[in-house]
Amino acid sequence: MGDYFERIGGFLTYEDFATHTGEWVEPICVTYRGDYKVCELPPNTQGIAALQMLQMLERFDLRGMGFGSADSIMAQVEAKRLAFEDRARGYADPAFSGVDPDLFIDKRYANYRSQQIDITKPTSFAGQSGRGFRISSEGKPLLPIASDIILEADKKLQDGDTTYLTVTDKDGMMVSLIQSNYRGMGTGLVADGLGFMFQDRGQLFSLDPAHPNVFEPGKRPFHTIIPAFAFKKDMPGCQVRAVPIEQACPFEPWLSFGLMGGGMQPQGHVQVILNLVDFDMGLQEAGDAARWEHVGGCEPTDDLDGDACETDMGVVHLESGIPPETRAELEARGHAVECCKANAGGYQAIMRDFESGTWIAATEMRKDGSADGH
Repeated sequence: MGDYFERIGGFLTYEDFATHTGEWVEPICVTYRGDYKVCELPPNTQGIAALQMLQMLERFDLRGMGFGSADSIMAQVEAKRLAFEDRARGYADPAFSGVDPDLFIDKRYANYRSQQIDITKPTSFAGQSGRGFRISSEGKPLLPIASDIILEADKKLQDGDTTYLTVTDKDGMMVSLIQSNYRGMGTGLVADGLGFMFQDRGQLFSLDPAHPNVFEPGKRPFHTIIPAFAFKKDMPGCQVRAVPIEQACPFEPWLSFGLMGGGMQPQGHVQVILNLVDFDMGLQEAGDAARWEHVGGCEPTDDLDGDACETDMGVVHLESGIPPETRAELEARGHAVECCKANAGGYQAIMRDFESGTWIAATEMRKDGSADGH
């Protein structure tokens, strides 16, 4: 690889490849509705955005609002906007940024953010002095205290080659896996005689020296690919055991799932969990159900300060299964809405059925895929 880049005049060297190592990281998890725990990979990925959204949505009676209703989608879109603000301001390689990912899921912060959601109108952050995420003058991360930027996934993250798969064996070992070389199947560069293409995710750095995601030697860029996993408690019979509830009803491995499609991934993860938990859908239905996707605004690749963050409200894309009445109501409340193409992201999942002991697999209708068992 070093010889190849030297031959073509590239900047990577033998030493770069020789010193690079992979990292084993612990997932970051939050509980949802008490009986569920959802886990995502921490920054430098965007997985924590899904967790932030779920935390903010807990105070809303989504089941009472109903699937596909204007109130329900409004709450979800506003939670997404707030989470993606932090995504653009603070998601970066923590080894360089000094930003503790746990700050983003602090319960006090989640409560504060949730209180900012008004389902009657989009929140406008323009002109406000505060921000959702701050770093002190000493370079130390502080608990986020305010919000003034609208940040969404932009078109740079819409094209890619992401492949998600999940598998379980007869003993219950579950794997949630995702892979992507990024846009255009990667760089298009193939080292002599090796047969694989180099990725180009370095494109997702910022060039702003003040940004936590600024391009630096040896640093991992912000990236979008996020396999997901969920646990469930309150299993059959746990209430009758004569032990403390924490021991009787531990969180058990329940759902291995993922969704492709750049900035759609955390939005899709949240919608799948809501469909299963709040809207009582089956595993296949939870992926096939009509989705919304919000796009537009700033990115972790942009400068830390920029007018587009405050002025771009973005667009809510609705699939055809969302009622026309919902679209009209979202527009009346102030959102730009487009309809009705299938949105980005292909979902696949395996679920453990605790009642029967069987496994349930699903692969959605928006893409090629297969759900099988032996």
